[in-house]
Amino acid sequence: MGRTILETIRHEFSDAVDAEQITRILVRLTMAAVLGGLLGLQRERARKSAGVRTHMLVAMGAALFVLVPQQGGMALADMSRVVQGVIAGIGFLGAGAILKNQAEASIVGLTTAAGVWMTAAIGIACGLGRESTAVLSTVLALGVFAVVPRWTASRDA
Repeated sequence: MGRTILETIRHEFSDAVDAEQITRILVRLTMAAVLGGLLGLQRERARKSAGVRTHMLVAMGAALFVLVPQQGGMALADMSRVVQGVIAGIGFLGAGAILKNQAEASIVGLTTAAGVWMTAAIGIACGLGRESTAVLSTVLALGVFAVVPRWTASRDA
């Protein structure tokens, strides 16, 4: 019986059979967490509702949603269904950040929702092993968060 239990446990962890596979999983998920965390840190410093933890979890979750089917042998062409599901799910999460202020006739949270959506896209890139694309996208998103508000503020002055 003890041997059966040990064999079952070994079989349950068979998705990471060697150091190469374990390293791939760690690199992709860690990269997603770090890049998502950078976006979240910027949002937290700007005192926005979705901060470091939210962005890290969104990026890691999105990465995991594409990493697991890829490990299971899903063809890249079929991955589009998984990506569509992630995009739709993140849309619901982002919708929760958008609020309409009736008194001021304004809408707040659109940038936060778009940032969470972008973070999921970066996580997907990490999960698919497109780390360079993920890094460049993060740099561009940080630029949008940091530079564009200053640029638009100077135009309004």
